[in-house]
Amino acid sequence: MLHPVGPLPAGVYWRRRLVVFLLLLAVLGGAGWVGWTLSTGRNLDGSTAAATTERTRTEVPELERVVPSLASVRTPTPPTTTITAEASSPPTPAGPRPGSPCTDDMIGLAVRAPASVAVGSKPTFELVVTNTSPVPCRRALDKGLQELVLLDGQGRRIWGSNDCFPEVSADTRTLAPGEVVAFPILWGGLTSEPTCTAARTPPGPGAYVLRGRLDTKTSPDTAIQLS
Repeated sequence: MLHPVGPLPAGVYWRRRLVVFLLLLAVLGGAGWVGWTLSTGRNLDGSTAAATTERTRTEVPELERVVPSLASVRTPTPPTTTITAEASSPPTPAGPRPGSPCTDDMIGLAVRAPASVAVGSKPTFELVVTNTSPVPCRRALDKGLQELVLLDGQGRRIWGSNDCFPEVSADTRTLAPGEVVAFPILWGGLTSEPTCTAARTPPGPGAYVLRGRLDTKTSPDTAIQLS
């Protein structure tokens, strides 16, 4: 091997061996380079793909950075409109309601009597109750709540219908608008006082007034002449 044999000079054979050796090195080097390139390419492709995937997961798209995702936007809920019975019902008219109690402002009270009566006679007077309101109403008209008093010209009390012979009854009525109810009250023609212990005598002739009462309601004075 080290001493080539042939018709040609020895330098020729050494050059041929050198060329073959170089070709062999070139083939081996090329094969190694190709293998290294393939191996490196796979690793780079895997790393690049992983990095791209991770970047895709973590990075927010430019459009979403400018316009928020609709999923994160809370749509306002329209207010619920509730119509209460008070708002939907018609307004209650002002004034008394039908069937409610008759207050003193809802009734009129008056005394009917002759303009003149004889001293010592026994006249009958009337206590008159009128529903002056526009609606029916209820009022207690018990005998114990009714009273007539006789006053002289100086305002002194001369007689009262409940002094000596008080009456008791239960009489609650519903009065229609404008209804008038009259209650007769007999006067014995004598003086009296609330205890009915003082002597009773006929009052003298002169000008007097009668005043009526129904519980807390008082009538205007009615003039009467005793002669």
